Amino acid sequence: MRFMTRIFAAALLFTAAPAFAGDYTLGKMEIDQPWTRATPPGAKAAGGFVTIMNDGEEDDQLIGAKAGFAGRVELHTMDMTDGVMKMRHLPDGIPVPAGETVSLAPGGLHIMFMDLRESLAEGGPVPVSLTFEKAGTIEVEMSVAKPGAPAPDGHTHMHDESTN
Repeated sequence: MRFMTRIFAAALLFTAAPAFAGDYTLGKMEIDQPWTRATPPGAKAAGGFVTIMNDGEEDDQLIGAKAGFAGRVELHTMDMTDGVMKMRHLPDGIPVPAGETVSLAPGGLHIMFMDLRESLAEGGPVPVSLTFEKAGTIEVEMSVAKPGAPAPDGHTHMHDESTN
């Protein structure tokens, strides 16, 4: 009986853990922890976040993204200028140097989903296409965390200062 209780407890532990959309590989690019935040009804924008590791010997660049739930998708950065947080569109994309990791995270580099066609519901994954200049395009599923989450549920945010 104890054996069955332990199996049940282990199964409960794994099912109670937050579900993440998963990690992806595109050539030498590794895409980890893609996520976004839930939005209230009527919201017009949302941010998308992901960690990208370039395990190759050649620099690449995230040059675009697409999502069916958004009318427009852009790559952005947020910077503090004279005590004011300012968001800026990066029309040329986000560099991903060879052998380095770039974090798209709240308060820094991010994917901006605009003209939302629907609210993003907490818990469900949402499909997003990421396009790299050299590696090509990959479809990922972004986990949807609670509104205002600093990181996906169950993970702490590790900020890479070299990417901002």
